[in-house]
Formats: sequence, structure tokens, C-alpha cells
Amino acid sequence: MFSYFTKNEANQALPDVIKKFEFALTQKNIVAKLEQELQMSITISNSLENYITIKQKLNSAMTKFFESLETLENTGVSVKSIEEGLLDFPSKRFDEDVWLCWKYGETEIKFWHEKDSGFMGRKPIEVNDESLI
Repeated sequence: MFSYFTKNEANQALPDVIKKFEFALTQKNIVAKLEQELQMSITISNSLENYITIKQKLNSAMTKFFESLETLENTGVSVKSIEEGLLDFPSKRFDEDVWLCWKYGETEIKFWHEKDSGFMGRKPIEVNDESLI
């Protein structure tokens, strides 16, 4: 369900969002490892059984990864990049749609950007910025 976040609401949701993000990141790393393993099995081994076994594990891991992304985005955030650790929370600044921006490693929401600019367009949220809903 879609909703806008205030800075406080985003910060309150952040611990749960971080936990879900870290789980999705773990799932992505498992997929990457199995993809490498699959490539290695093609070049090192001629065993179709080994290839099929790894491929089935990869399929399962990919399903878990996409499910973890769905669970994460069901919190209301938008995943911009798992690799770079970028998530955005929809918000409003006056009457304009904007994103509250979070990068993995940050402990609170401190930045925002316009909806059509990305990470490079981040601006700090002012202490008294009452324009964000």
C-alpha cells in the first residue's frame, strides 16, 4: 500500500527496513555466488548432474532474492540499488513529490532529493525543515 513518509515516520521505520535490506543483500550475494559456481561447473566439470544441481539451487536462491525485494518494498520504500545500498522513501515537500534518501550504513534519514534526481541530487534535511510532511 502506498503512503508518504514524514522524516520521523521514515526514521521510525528504518530499523525494520535495514533488517529487510540486509536480508535482501544476503540473498543477492547467495545468487551471485551460485552464478559463479554454475559458471565454474561448466568450465571445470563435464557433469550434467552437477550443473543441474547448482542450477536448481540458483533458481531457488533467485526466488528467495526476489521475494526479499518484494518484502522490503512492501514497507513502502523504493529500492534504487541493492549493490550501492540505496533506498528512497516517498515524501512531500510542500506540494511536490520528493524522496527521502537513505544509503546503507546511515543510521537515520538525513537527505532528500527531487523525484527525478538521484543520489547525486541529495540535499540535507534542515533541522527546522517543516516543508517535508
